[in-house]
Amino acid sequence: MSSTLVLPGDQIPVPSTSRNLIIGPGIAAADNASNSSSAPTLVATRLGMLHTGKGKEKSQKVWIEGNSKRYIPAQKDMVLGVIIARHSEGYRVDLGSAQMAQLDALSFEGATKRSKPNLKASFSVGTLVFARVISASRDMEPELECFDANTGKSDGFGELKGGVMINCTLQLCRQLLNRNYPLLPAIASAFPFEISIGLNGRVWLKAETVSEALAMKRVIEGVNDGVLGVEEAAVKAKIQEYMA
Repeated sequence: MSSTLVLPGDQIPVPSTSRNLIIGPGIAAADNASNSSSAPTLVATRLGMLHTGKGKEKSQKVWIEGNSKRYIPAQKDMVLGVIIARHSEGYRVDLGSAQMAQLDALSFEGATKRSKPNLKASFSVGTLVFARVISASRDMEPELECFDANTGKSDGFGELKGGVMINCTLQLCRQLLNRNYPLLPAIASAFPFEISIGLNGRVWLKAETVSEALAMKRVIEGVNDGVLGVEEAAVKAKIQEYMA
């Protein structure tokens, strides 16, 4: 994975070797009025580091990671949202962004117009859900879904029961999703756990015991605040200290 500093309005080079390009946060496609047949030009919409990396099935990912404290919804982002209202067609969800998001009642595994779920018997206000952003723009509220569009299954999306949610920097959330980042493997060497990471700066975690969950919470918060390193020895020592 490589990175380069870019400014808003800078043109983003498109990798010539990639047939499938996945555009991430901080990048927009500009229309080529002079040549409608050519591929759209990609431009940066924020100040930050331009990152490129390999995606699934020989695809190439490109995104800009800035130092923004407020989350800006982007298509295909995985997020943790809190149900704040329920209406006839679905839910309004708080993502911690400037706009509330919409979660349609049909955006769940197995939901159809004939078998629409009973909203009153489903999620209540305050429910935490793991979802994917399917559309996002400045002029419209972002839309969410709680199933994998490729498989039609929930695959971990939906309500997150129990556990604890913590707020982290957007940068740390992206790092936690990187398989080469050592923090989560270091914690896993101490005890098993479940985790859902939202690119909107929220992390949900669940362990077998309350003491393990609280120790994990304090470790992640320590890394987030910059007072704890991510080396396995340091993480294990802190876990033992917190659980003593």
